[in-house]
Amino acid sequence: MDILQNHIQALVFCAQSPISIEEIQRCLQESLGMEEIAVSDVLEAVEAINARLVEQGFAFQIYAIGGGYQFLTKPEYQDTVSTYLKHKSKKKLSASALETLAIIAYKQPVTRSQMEQIRGVGCDYAVHKLLEKELIEIKGKADTIGRPVLYGTSQKFMDYFGINHIKDLPQLKDFVTEENTIGEAAD
Repeated sequence: MDILQNHIQALVFCAQSPISIEEIQRCLQESLGMEEIAVSDVLEAVEAINARLVEQGFAFQIYAIGGGYQFLTKPEYQDTVSTYLKHKSKKKLSASALETLAIIAYKQPVTRSQMEQIRGVGCDYAVHKLLEKELIEIKGKADTIGRPVLYGTSQKFMDYFGINHIKDLPQLKDFVTEENTIGEAAD
């Protein structure tokens, strides 16, 4: 089992984006000459790898993210990594780009005119920047007059925000608190 763990570590480490179980199985079967590797064996190996990493006090472990597995830093090192990334990344998303991204994430697939109707202002520049950063992608064309382009979030969006599925995004009810309500409570 140690051999399997070592090969899985190597695959997860060298993958530039989350690597799926199916991809891990395919690579291991081909490279190790095995007929079949069960999903349960891969999952057990990932758990064993993580147990060793925790036991030895490493600052990272394998996380399930974006439909696959990836080495990521543990949450307790977030401040240190954030400081590094802040210095490394000088270009951040503007408020308008973040607003547009939120609309796309929650309303996808969505046309540019629908985004502009929600925001009340033009979204051309924000959409261009989001496409450039590969946080959104073109999902097709609407079946309405003029066949406008439909936009949706990309896999890079999922990886960046650390979610596996769009349904993992916070919902409005997660933000509503007593202090955010207007008026008095009904009897």
